Amino acid sequence: MARLTRHYAHWPAGVPQTLEVADRNLFSHLAKSAEAAPDKVAISYYGRSTSYRSLHADALALAGYLQQRLGVRRGDRVLLLMQNCPQFVIAYYAVLRCDAVVVAMNAMSTAEEVAYYASDSGARVLIATQDMMDRAQSLLDQNRLDGCVVGAVSEFAGRPEEVPFLEIPEFVCEARRPLAGAGLHAFSGALAAGIAPTPMQGGGGDLAVVAYTSGTTGKPKGAMLTHRNFAHASLQRVEWLSEQADQTELLVLPASHLAGMNVMNLAIYVGRTVVLLSRWDGDAVVELIERLRLYAWCAVTPMLAEVFSRPDIAQRDLSSLRRLYGGATAMPEALIRKIEERLGLSFIESYGLTEACGASHINPPQAARRQCAGVPHINCDARVIDPDSGAELGPAHAGEIVIHGPTLFGGYWNQPEATAAATIEIDGKRFLRSGDIGHHDEDGYFYVTDRLKRMINAAGLKIWPAEIETSLYGHPAVQEACVISAFDARRGETVKAFVVLRPAARGTLMPEAVTEWARTRLSAYKVPRVVEFVDALPKTATGKILWRELQAQQDERDRAARAAASALA
Repeated sequence: MARLTRHYAHWPAGVPQTLEVADRNLFSHLAKSAEAAPDKVAISYYGRSTSYRSLHADALALAGYLQQRLGVRRGDRVLLLMQNCPQFVIAYYAVLRCDAVVVAMNAMSTAEEVAYYASDSGARVLIATQDMMDRAQSLLDQNRLDGCVVGAVSEFAGRPEEVPFLEIPEFVCEARRPLAGAGLHAFSGALAAGIAPTPMQGGGGDLAVVAYTSGTTGKPKGAMLTHRNFAHASLQRVEWLSEQADQTELLVLPASHLAGMNVMNLAIYVGRTVVLLSRWDGDAVVELIERLRLYAWCAVTPMLAEVFSRPDIAQRDLSSLRRLYGGATAMPEALIRKIEERLGLSFIESYGLTEACGASHINPPQAARRQCAGVPHINCDARVIDPDSGAELGPAHAGEIVIHGPTLFGGYWNQPEATAAATIEIDGKRFLRSGDIGHHDEDGYFYVTDRLKRMINAAGLKIWPAEIETSLYGHPAVQEACVISAFDARRGETVKAFVVLRPAARGTLMPEAVTEWARTRLSAYKVPRVVEFVDALPKTATGKILWRELQAQQDERDRAARAAASALA
């Protein structure tokens, strides 16, 4: 079947249907923006501004230090463990300037998860902020790192009196702690050393990021993404949405995640100011949009639902916002209407995966459709296939969405079998199997309706049940476990675990105890919010747990509960 082109009838005016990017390291985008507007604010962070000149100089200095003092070489993987802060941006571009590879870890990662990322990626150097160091201490104690650069977030943040309208998180205000122990290097000291890096050697085809995404087999897999992948992702958005340097943008999504990382890279690419928050804070978001007259905000549904449900929202001036966009979770019709009525603009929904370096589909801004993934992005060939036979399906026929394009990952780090399972060849081209069930209409707009894989989507964060189950089996009282998704009014979905206890533990353990135990081993967003003890789990004749049966029962309970709540409203 030929490539889908009928969506070109709804293509934004003036947007090209194909793009080419320069064959170069992403660091060149920072260098170019610093040269064009050295004194322009690159990052605004709790009242303190960092210019493009300073950002560029600091990234160069850190790159030189990593090379000369910590032996970072081309192709080495370097771990980043930070919440959103200027140091993350500096470290990210410094690693790239070394021709090395970023392994950015979710700030909610546990010590066990951090150890896994270090082991699986083979990284021997870590860059972190001091508030995160408890997660990495075991790596240092076991001599599994050659060195760790540690910074205090406060060194790049404003003071509370400078932003009295914001409640600055405590860790952002904390003074720099003294470093004690072998292998520790001060972030500020690395910058002050002023060591120049060696010339760049790599190009666009080199690996830039190994982005870990949870997998169906339990352990996260590292998606390999190149400089060229990210350059295409940035240029696609620039062309699609006519991005300009004078349009300030709010970044509250984690920069360690592909969605936030692409916002950061786009800002550097066009030379705009990004206003950074370390973590979600609805009050801060409203204050910053109103006071700084922010233009763009990439958000997930729970964030928008909280902001537009505020009792004072009608009195707040959010008129500077001219672009609201995002994806991950479907936008409720009522919330879309509320945003349109309040701001007079459409929310631009998109769809993508880590393995596609972000968005593979996006709605045309002039012809956006509600609760729709959009049309295939520039240079993207997307189709729908029968998940079993691989046969292509026509309009209105549900199947698995598959994707081909210049942002497609190079495979999973050291996992060729998993890579082969995640791809399929069609018309001589390599397509990514999304694992999502959906269809496209006669106009070429795509709609995601179900999942082929067992994935939970909690406020846009992807969670694979197998990983949670593997962890739960480590509890001494757990005999069997099955994890599914359950409805959550704020997060969209949350994690629910059905647990069969060992006979000796029955009647002696409360569900809450399992949840608290899981908090010590899993990132906060992966922890089962609901634990239900059962006598047995439904199984096939061969002993396979019928998770779909449990999921269907839960879906029916959730639908009934929502219907009852609506009747009382």
